Amino acid sequence: MELSAREQRIFKKLNTPAKIQDFVHRIPTNFEKHGQTLHSPRVLLEKNVAHCMEAALFSAAVLWYHGQPPQLLDLRTIKGDFDHVVALFRYRGRWGAISKSNHAVLLYRDPIYKTVRELAVSYFHEYFLQDGRKTLREYSDAFNLRRFGQDWITAEDDLWHLDRALDKSPHHKLLDRDHILQLRPADRIQIRAGNLEIFHK
Repeated sequence: MELSAREQRIFKKLNTPAKIQDFVHRIPTNFEKHGQTLHSPRVLLEKNVAHCMEAALFSAAVLWYHGQPPQLLDLRTIKGDFDHVVALFRYRGRWGAISKSNHAVLLYRDPIYKTVRELAVSYFHEYFLQDGRKTLREYSDAFNLRRFGQDWITAEDDLWHLDRALDKSPHHKLLDRDHILQLRPADRIQIRAGNLEIFHK
């Protein structure tokens, strides 16, 4: 794996999680109009579009460049909603996350969480459908990309093997059936706020 001069300049400049978040936030959303993709960090920079997992992979690669392990967190939902993937980082022993989403509430998490579960729970109440049903159900362990080497960072082909490995990795339930039955649906003002979307075309 060898970064181009342009890639090195970008990676070097993005030397904090907040800077990485600002960078991926400004990238136009990949709406996959011509079919599903899972671009590598190199292809993301070439095409200048990204969806959540593409941005998470890019963010993990930049964090690795600056000495942090490249780790992802997978958030699983019920059928009818979309899973979400974020890049994990740590600061002084606490977990934070870099996240790209069209929904304003599913974004960056400051590094204040003691555990990955705590961080995953921080996304729970804002994760709902238009009928108010709260949909987040499971979260993965911190998924370390280091075991896949470095070639994924500059790959030209889609990284579906990483998607499959993340999906098969250990996941944990956030709540049991009894807790699910007690969930209060999001109310109208929450749904209106949740409809605030960020489109970068």
